[in-house]
Amino acid sequence: MDVTFKRTGERRYGLIVTAPGQGTRQKDPAPGYDDHIPHDLVHYVVEAELGLAGGVFGRIAGGGGGLFQIDDDVRDHRERRRQARRQRRREDRLRREDHAGQADMATSETYAGFCLIAWKRRHGYRGEAAAWLNPEIPRPEEDPALGRILDRLDRIAPLWNALPVGGSLTFRWPGTEPVRP
Repeated sequence: MDVTFKRTGERRYGLIVTAPGQGTRQKDPAPGYDDHIPHDLVHYVVEAELGLAGGVFGRIAGGGGGLFQIDDDVRDHRERRRQARRQRRREDRLRREDHAGQADMATSETYAGFCLIAWKRRHGYRGEAAAWLNPEIPRPEEDPALGRILDRLDRIAPLWNALPVGGSLTFRWPGTEPVRP
């Protein structure tokens, strides 16, 4: 599965996911624009580094992914409804598996929140914790996973910031190195 983060404007980005047999899914503009690194790119790195199969990107790779609009040419309304029902069933199955397992989606949200703030603070930017996030952000030396994620963000953020409007970074899930910088 290829995951592309595309700078679509001075203060916006899009997310394009291409998975074999699933078509292309996209969201533009994608939520969580940040001047330094997009929120969804932080999510991607968190989920890839932690091996979260039940996070946003792991779910898409597993056949889920209701968060994104699917690009397709289906004009038959019945077929479109059938596809939507199948997608809901896949999402329900993935949600049940996640709740029965390690609650990967919640882990992804928590780590993405921690990591974005910790990364900003590491680089001298203002990093304010959201009200729902525990204000006690662990330090990288206390949590080796956090340290690995921050180091990876240190390598990816300059690549993102160097992109012109229209430029993109593509990753092959679950890899954390761009395949087409």
